[in-house]
Amino acid sequence: MKSENYILETVVCSSRSGTDARLHRMLSTRQLLRRRIDGCLHAWVSRSSDGTGMFLVQAIYQDREAIKKAAAQIEEKLDKHDGGIESLLGGPPLIGYFDLDKDDVTILISNNDES
Repeated sequence: MKSENYILETVVCSSRSGTDARLHRMLSTRQLLRRRIDGCLHAWVSRSSDGTGMFLVQAIYQDREAIKKAAAQIEEKLDKHDGGIESLLGGPPLIGYFDLDKDDVTILISNNDES
């Protein structure tokens, strides 16, 4: 039976001193790759509005398999080549997964298309 929910992956992280711009570039690159993964509906990264080097990284997936595919692709195509983001972080990231009602996501996307 198909799930009635999508999954929202949410990561909150902060940069180590002096690595803000590089971390932002690397997070953005990872979100671009996620968007190309079958099963990822959308992915984005946002910088904190107060300039503290904190980032909100989110993606909406159809299911857990899509999350696994995205993680594997990022490790294979990016982490192996650029060393990953861990050395740029000011501490451990906060990571959560949340259920999103598919109807709510459909309404959000259609409202966004109309504007």
